Amino acid sequence: MNTLGLLGICVALLIAFYYQLAKSELPCPLCLLQRAGLIIVGCGFLFNVRLGVKGAHYGMVLAGCVITGLIAVRQVFLHILPGDTGYGSAFFGLHFYTWALLASILIVLAVGVMLSLGDRELRTLKLPALSVLSKAVGVLFVILIAANLISTILECGTGQCEDDPVSYQLLEWTRR
Repeated sequence: MNTLGLLGICVALLIAFYYQLAKSELPCPLCLLQRAGLIIVGCGFLFNVRLGVKGAHYGMVLAGCVITGLIAVRQVFLHILPGDTGYGSAFFGLHFYTWALLASILIVLAVGVMLSLGDRELRTLKLPALSVLSKAVGVLFVILIAANLISTILECGTGQCEDDPVSYQLLEWTRR
């Protein structure tokens, strides 16, 4: 289940990067913070996969969900007025910040179920194929963390990120 959770976080970050790179939709500061919250969630799942299932790791997942959810709620409230088209493209009819809120709620519920199972049921099954998948997903996640760090530095430069970014500040600065 932790590998699937980590894979879900990777898919969410990959979709966000697709829109950022292929559709030139740079993430706003709130979007960047939501990505950071999802990375915290992913770290909790990764720690469970690599170090063994522990309540502290699930605590990290829950903390990341709360951070992501609160930031997403803030962004939803910014665009809740009638006639407001929202920020960025919609994905299956909902904006990414709405998806981030829904994902946070669903992950909290899933972790609640997993924690209610108890220690005996939380022990992981040692399957070779699952181990290979877990390692591959873990490597992908680490690459996505690095990619997010690099893209954020390029987008925001050394100062504050723009509210409605249209270009990478650091790349604009180097062209001058």
